[in-house]
Amino acid sequence: MVLWGDSVSSEFRLACGVRQGGLTSPDLFNLYVNNLIEELSGTGIGCHIGGVCFNNLSYADDMVLLSPSINGIRKLLHICKEYARNHGLKYNVRKSEMVVFRAGKGPERIPPVLLDGTPVQVVEQFKYLGHMLSGSLSDDLDIERERRSLAIRCNMLARRFARCSEDVKITLFKAYCLSFYTSQLWISYTKRSFNTLRVQYNDALRVLLKKARYCSASGMFADAGVPDFYAVLRKRIASFWEVVVNSNNKLLRVVAQASQRIY
Repeated sequence: MVLWGDSVSSEFRLACGVRQGGLTSPDLFNLYVNNLIEELSGTGIGCHIGGVCFNNLSYADDMVLLSPSINGIRKLLHICKEYARNHGLKYNVRKSEMVVFRAGKGPERIPPVLLDGTPVQVVEQFKYLGHMLSGSLSDDLDIERERRSLAIRCNMLARRFARCSEDVKITLFKAYCLSFYTSQLWISYTKRSFNTLRVQYNDALRVLLKKARYCSASGMFADAGVPDFYAVLRKRIASFWEVVVNSNNKLLRVVAQASQRIY
């Protein structure tokens, strides 16, 4: 129904979803799917940290289900399927994937998990909200994703703004090349992949400012007033943990407390 001033319209059914890009669409969808999230969380089936159950992570219509067992995943997926059936929704099996994070060698055979009678595809890696995850828990794939993204952005700046002043180039570099998306989550990676990203970052500023190939990276960043590679990472990590520690979200509070006990 619609509330306009003190007047309320008659009830009507929405049968075509929410408007793409509409201002009210996120809130309406949250209301629509919130009962599913509560039902999943109330099962107690899933991974546990500090006695708190983590079995679903959701951002809009992108949902991840977590369970230490195949049977648990089947039960959670059944709840999702029934909720969708009762609310006029249908999951796309072709866009649904399952990854197994193995403890040690892990199981040789993965029993099938069905969605609407079709087996969910088992993959070794998948992208969630732009972050690459792999069954081995290695961050090398995500570091390579960020390296390629950085290379594209840097080449674009060097090509389009070659004739601009150095001050303009430095401003553009700070705006486009300091993001390192989800770098605060990198904890398991090889030295080679890490150094490849670092060299890419250093070379990006060299090319943009037309510096000599083997000029001092530390001196170049200091002269330009731009944070070096390690400074960017430290700032992102510190900002991330400040948000986690000060969050009112119960799941994030549990993660923060668990991390403090570890360190």
